[in-house]
Amino acid sequence: MMDHKEALELMPAYVDMELGIVETLAMERHLDGCDDCRREYAAQRIISERFKKEVAYFDAPAHLAARINAALPPDDHPQPSRRFNWLRFNGAINWSLPVAVMASVLALAWSVGMYLSVPSADDRLVEEVIASHVRSLQVDHLSDVVSTDQHTVKPWFNGKLNFAPPVVDLAQQGFPLIGGRLDYLDGKAVAALIYRRQQHPINLYIWPSNGKDVAPQQQNFRGYHLVRWTWDGMEYWTVSDLAANDLRSFAESIRSRVRQ
Repeated sequence: MMDHKEALELMPAYVDMELGIVETLAMERHLDGCDDCRREYAAQRIISERFKKEVAYFDAPAHLAARINAALPPDDHPQPSRRFNWLRFNGAINWSLPVAVMASVLALAWSVGMYLSVPSADDRLVEEVIASHVRSLQVDHLSDVVSTDQHTVKPWFNGKLNFAPPVVDLAQQGFPLIGGRLDYLDGKAVAALIYRRQQHPINLYIWPSNGKDVAPQQQNFRGYHLVRWTWDGMEYWTVSDLAANDLRSFAESIRSRVRQ
């Protein structure tokens, strides 16, 4: 029988149908009896399907053609007899040089393709934030502490994190606080504060930062809106399917209250 840890390790490959028949059957048996893994599978399916629908295509850099041309042998327009001697040796066709050149070109193209397909650290963090938001909705685990009172939510984090996240009440602005939870992003434990705008949950992730203050930056990724900024040694990321202008208003409300 497959244990829980092994199932989580193989989950991404199972979602992408990359497992062998034996491991696939073992995973299916495990999922039949594990509610947690079924929820994790459902969350990863959502992320995988969004990625497949919005595959990123990259244009080759302008200097690639120059590098490929540089790898090719010079064309000095040799006489037919010389070209014949170049391709033949003792009456047999000598493929070694053309094959070597083609191999170099293919290797160069493969290297460039691999370089362009590797996501940056920033892109990976964006994907982590989106995955965390989707997972919190899919498994119905928005909050570890459920409360609309900032004086209840803020002390709940004491002893659970090595920093004190700012918790503000935005009910008057139309973004009531509904709770908080612990999460894990970018290799570290973070605070997740949950607000709501009508029926739209908003995740606000907070963790310490050594970087300089950065003004809010907004982006749309996989159908979700994000706003992120850095202020006074803290990094803030907020994500929701809320309308972009409403999420921006939420971020500005958080910033103004935190900076008071």
